[in-house]
Parts: sequence; C-alpha cells; structure tokens
Amino acid sequence: MLQRMLKEVYGISADSEVSLGRYHGYKQNEGLYLIMNANGLKEQEISELAKIADHMQSFGDRNVSKLLADKEGRQICDWQGSKYCVLQNRASPIPDGMKTGRKLAKFHFRGRQIPFKVESLNRVGQWKQLWEKRLDQMEQVWSGKLYSEPESDFERMFLESYPYYMGLAENAIQYLTDTEIDDKPTKIDHGTVCHERFTNTVWRGTYFVKNPFDWVFDHASRDLAEWVRESYFTNIQTSQPHIKNFLSDYQSMTVLSPFSWRLLYARLLFPLHYFETVENYYITQSEQTRNQLEDQMAKYLKQSSDHEKFLSNFYQLCEAPIKAAKLPGVDWLLR
Repeated sequence: MLQRMLKEVYGISADSEVSLGRYHGYKQNEGLYLIMNANGLKEQEISELAKIADHMQSFGDRNVSKLLADKEGRQICDWQGSKYCVLQNRASPIPDGMKTGRKLAKFHFRGRQIPFKVESLNRVGQWKQLWEKRLDQMEQVWSGKLYSEPESDFERMFLESYPYYMGLAENAIQYLTDTEIDDKPTKIDHGTVCHERFTNTVWRGTYFVKNPFDWVFDHASRDLAEWVRESYFTNIQTSQPHIKNFLSDYQSMTVLSPFSWRLLYARLLFPLHYFETVENYYITQSEQTRNQLEDQMAKYLKQSSDHEKFLSNFYQLCEAPIKAAKLPGVDWLLR
C-alpha cells in the first residue's frame, strides 16, 4: 500500500522493502525512503524539522534524512485517510568501530550553529516544570489508591515504593534548580539538536540514519544522560567502562562545562525508568504487557541499592572535574 503511495504521490519506484527498528521504508538503488506517520503532528513542527534537517546537511552531516516534498510540493501527504511524510537517505552502512560519543559531539556542534529560532520543538529550560507536572500526576494516582486494597502485585509494589522515588525526583528538581542559580551556562550550553530519547540503538541498524522525527531542541546533556541511563539499566554489572568511554569520546571533541555536568547529573537523578514503568502499566490494556511491566518493576526495586551506589559514584566513575568544577553530590547518597 505505501509502496503505491511512493509511486503515485512522490514518483518514486522502490524495488525492495526495509525495516529500520521501529521505522518502515523502501530502497531504490542507493536511496532509502522511510515512511513516517505524521498523524497528530502540527505543520509547524514538520516544517521546523525540515529546516533543521537542511541545516544539519548543509553543515556536512551526510547521514541526516531529508524531508521530501510530494509532486505538488507538500511536506505532508494525505493517503487513504492518514497523514505521512517521506524521508530520503543514502543507504549507508554503520561505519566500522564507530565511536558514538565522538559522533554525538559533532552532531551537537552542528546543531548549535542553527541560525534561526526553534519554537515548537524547543525544550530548553523546561525540564523543571515537566518533571513537577509528572510528579504531581503520579502523586494523584498514588494518593487515590492509598486507602484501598492493591489490585495486583504491581500495585502493591507501586504503593510501597512511590515515596522513595518521589524523594529521588524531588532531589533531581532541587539539583536542577540549584544548578540554574549557582552556575552560568557557557557557549557549549546553548540549545542544540537532541533526541527525544538517545540510546545506543538510535544510530545502530542495517543503515546509518539520523531521523529528524527522533529530534527535539534541548541542552546536549539530555542525550548524554539518556544514553548513560539506558546503558546502565541494560546491564548494571558491566556498563560502567562503556559509560566512561562514551563520555570520554564525547569530551575528546567537546569538553563539558560545570553547568553541563550538573544538568547531566540532575537528569540521571530523575527516576525516569520508574515513572515510565508506572505510567505504561496504567495506560496499557494488554495483560502480557502488564506482566512484563510487573517483572520490570520488581527488577528495578531489587536493583535500587545498586542504583544508589551508581549515582553516588557517577562523577568519580566518569572522571568529572569534581573539585575544579565544584560539582556537588547529593548528601544522603554519599552517606
């Protein structure tokens, strides 16, 4: 069906189907065409993504996807009751021995040079209110269930564990607030092109594709923190050397400022893994997904003391300039 859309609306005859993680597309010779669902996206967001992608390409990033216009010059096409965008890429393989940290630093450098104001995708300076909103919403759910019998093992774990994770989230908000009061941003703290969630799999796959539909405009430490978080939880026993190398590779291109280190740490303190597990549990209708999330929750609670240790040693692990940059710890974690 979508192959026909490519032919009729864009004039592209694709010869084979490809799957790139959660994205679906087609290949034509050396060209790669990803079909993106654009339902629910505003035209302003799409046009901003297209402008940012053009900027990144013009600054030398050959792996950034280009947003194609259809035969009538539109960036969003209506096809059989749904809205789609088409991204064009070169079908390039992942470079051998790619150092993700270095690549990300170059990507952020290009993103900082954007010569126009980013509006609809901008998340710079918004973490605090987003975290507070999330905390308030979860507290309402928790309070509402406090005086009734838990309906499942998951609910029992949630009711018992929430006060601890609420405290951790409040620590993250306080750490962020103190950072914004105590430290001054430097040139490398300007907003840049980031990812909604940057993990080790975002740039890994059959082809090396940087997809604008993954992007937001934010402080670079967002990507660093989310990569570190995912690496840590993927394997809490063996992740530390990988995390150290990743941040070291990044800093071989861009040295982090004290402000960057502190934002990165504030974001790691915020227990996003816990919040998402609870949110997803109450959203899903699938019994199988609920069982998986129950296992996930049990695992996180079991790992909480290891997680505390990781947070308390994080600056030492990454060889951050603790004294020179006056990077504060969190008192109760250091006891």
